[in-house]
Amino acid sequence: MSTRRKFFQTAGVLGLGVGIVAGGDRKVIAAGTSGLGAGAAAGEARAAGAAVIPTALKLGIAGYTWLHVPMDQSIAMMKWLAIDAFSIKDFYLPLDSDAAKVSEVVGVFSAAGIRIYGAGVIYMKSQPEVDRAFAYAKLLGVELIIGVPNPELLSYVEQKVKETGIRVAVHNHGPEDKLYPSPADVWGRIKGLDERIGLCLDIGHAARAGADPVKAVKEYGARIFDLHVKDLAVLSRDYHPAVLGRGVLDIPGLLRVLKERRYSGYCSIEFEMDMNDPYPGIAESVGYFRGVLNGEG
Repeated sequence: MSTRRKFFQTAGVLGLGVGIVAGGDRKVIAAGTSGLGAGAAAGEARAAGAAVIPTALKLGIAGYTWLHVPMDQSIAMMKWLAIDAFSIKDFYLPLDSDAAKVSEVVGVFSAAGIRIYGAGVIYMKSQPEVDRAFAYAKLLGVELIIGVPNPELLSYVEQKVKETGIRVAVHNHGPEDKLYPSPADVWGRIKGLDERIGLCLDIGHAARAGADPVKAVKEYGARIFDLHVKDLAVLSRDYHPAVLGRGVLDIPGLLRVLKERRYSGYCSIEFEMDMNDPYPGIAESVGYFRGVLNGEG
C-alpha cells in the first residue's frame, strides 16, 4: 500500500477522526474531523492517546489555493482539516463588491467558523487601485492587505496605511517578477517606510529567486506579516511545486526559526498542484506541517 493511500485511510479524510501514520521516515499527523472544530479534534486526539498539535504557530490557507474550487467546497475542506483562517482572493469576492456582497460572503465564512484574516494577493498599479484595495480591506474588516504595489506607489501606500491603520504585506513572486523577485527586493523598497508595511514571504518563490527562506525570517522577521508555505520538487528558477514535506525546502528549520522569532502571523499553505482537485495534497501538506510542529514541541 502506498504512503499516500495510507495517509488518507488513517487521516480521516472521510470523517474518521484524527489519524497518525508513518510514511517512510515521515510521521504525519492530520486532523480529518468531518466538520469538527480544532478543539474537538484535540479532544479526540487526547482520547485516542495521540499527541496534541501545538498552537505556537497559526495555520491558514492562502486564497489562491482555491482558484478552481467552489466556495462551499473550500469551506468544507477547511472544516475537515480544522483550519479556521484564510486570506481571500478576488475570485470569491471581486474587488469592486459593494457592502452588501462583502457582508454576505464574510457571513458565509463566519457562520462556518472561518476567519478571513487578510485580502490578497492584490496588484496595485495606480493610485485608484491602491484606494480600491484599502476600501476593499475596510469593507472586509481585515487589518492586512497582501499586495504587490508598484514601487513608485509605495509612498502613497504608506500614506494610506497611516490613514487607515491597515497593514500591507508585499509579496515576492520569484525570478519572473520584475518588481519583487525575492524577499531582499521587497526589503530594499520598504525598509525605510512605516513599520506597518512589511513582507508576505512566499518561501517557494523566494527559494527560486536564490534566497534562503530560513535566513529571510532571521533577517526580516519583525516585518514579516504573512507567510505562503509550499515546497519545491527541485531547487531551480523554474517552478516545480511539491506536496509539503516531499520536496527540498527546509520546512522543519523554517518552523523552528519562526517559533524562535515568535512569529504571530499565519503560516498559510498555498497549494498550487492539482488545483482542480487539491484536497489530497492539501491534507497531506497540513498533516506534515502539524507533524513537524508536534515533533518540535
